[in-house]
Amino acid sequence: MASTPKSYWTSTALLVLSLLLGLSCPAQAPKAVDNAPAAEATAPTVQIGPGDTVSVKVFGQPDMDTTVPVSDEGTIHLPLVGSLPVSGLSPSQVSLKIEKALKDGSFLVNPHVTVTLVQSVNQLVAVLGEVRSPGRYQVAANTTIFQLLAQAGGATATSADVIYLIRADANGNQSRTPINLKGYTDATAVLPTQRFKGGDSIFVPRADQFYIYGEVQQPNEYRLEPGMSVVQAIARAGGLTTRGSDRRVDIKRKGTDGRETTFRAKQTDPVQPSDVIHVKESIF
Repeated sequence: MASTPKSYWTSTALLVLSLLLGLSCPAQAPKAVDNAPAAEATAPTVQIGPGDTVSVKVFGQPDMDTTVPVSDEGTIHLPLVGSLPVSGLSPSQVSLKIEKALKDGSFLVNPHVTVTLVQSVNQLVAVLGEVRSPGRYQVAANTTIFQLLAQAGGATATSADVIYLIRADANGNQSRTPINLKGYTDATAVLPTQRFKGGDSIFVPRADQFYIYGEVQQPNEYRLEPGMSVVQAIARAGGLTTRGSDRRVDIKRKGTDGRETTFRAKQTDPVQPSDVIHVKESIF
């Protein structure tokens, strides 16, 4: 039996070694693994959907400019291009899609297309809670939370500083993201940068309150500010009357077990949510 040439075994060993090195190389990872998160990260904030109206302009071709509705199937119909699926895409993505269709069909050599969302029934965000005009409002890609609240008439005097963005994912699971509005008034705080898309909801909760009565100028229920003390609560109610005593102040407070307790408060004691403060008369 003839022996196998040494060069054969050498080349075979090199081939096996190169295959092993190729399989262990991170660069050869399946593309599907990389594409999944990338697609999610680039999901458009403003998405075109059925019922919307878009304007299509082709640079240098004014006869091709048109405004078309998006059908119930999520498509638009354009001259030369025909029917084009656009549901779930951003205006810029639709522009690229039309440019490709015009180029692939040999209608234009290097087309430049601009798509604008003229009217939308899909980019609506619900604003609920402590705002003057709760309802659904249209948003654009650059709409800020401050602008959105302005559309709803602004927050009420009883609104909290932290509001919530509620958003559902593709599976219907809802997430809640807090947005601190103090960023607009506090120079040291970070401004909110959230962007909104159709189907989102903004909930503006009622701020924590306390109630004060007795020998104060304006007994009433008031918004509880962070770190507020008893003396600050009395000042918020207009101060003491001529008969009031800042040393005879009782607080009725409900504990975590639901039981109410009443105790004599000091001027520096912190006020807690739902506290009932009773300022009594001076005994002298």
